[in-house]
Amino acid sequence: VPTSAGTAAAAQQSGIPLLSMVEVDWLDMAIDGADEIDPDKNMIKGGGAALTREKIVAAAAREMVVIVDESKLVPVLGEKFRLPVEVLTFGWRQTERAIADTGCVPTLRRTKSDDPLLTDNGNYVLDCKYDGITDPKRLHDQLNAIPGVLDNGLFVGMAGRVLVSDASGKVRLLP
Repeated sequence: VPTSAGTAAAAQQSGIPLLSMVEVDWLDMAIDGADEIDPDKNMIKGGGAALTREKIVAAAAREMVVIVDESKLVPVLGEKFRLPVEVLTFGWRQTERAIADTGCVPTLRRTKSDDPLLTDNGNYVLDCKYDGITDPKRLHDQLNAIPGVLDNGLFVGMAGRVLVSDASGKVRLLP
């Protein structure tokens, strides 16, 4: 089950058979990366703007296996990577103001031609700069309670096994 149109196209070109979420009740496993991951295995995802679909797939899986390199390991989420939030295009400025009230500076993600980037769902992404996210669960819930927010890139308590590679290619399993 692909989480983005780009992944679906690449899989189809390689002859990999695909299913849609409509065709499955659950998944044994989801395998994905992360933009940041903290010591409690909470993550920021959405650098590719597929965060809502990624979260739907991860939630449908019995286990989410995460594969990252050690540069993605951080003591506190959000200190380096901006938190993506997918918002409806309708009323997005009002939604942006409410998101800013959570303590961040949101920026509308744009394409190389400076148009607003549209997700595969036809929505905008606001990349939110926080000075650090010390309570990911609270912020996740707070953001998702804002009218116009579809979902945010905080994946809290969703990671199962986390495989981390170092510069030499050695892979370890996080405890």
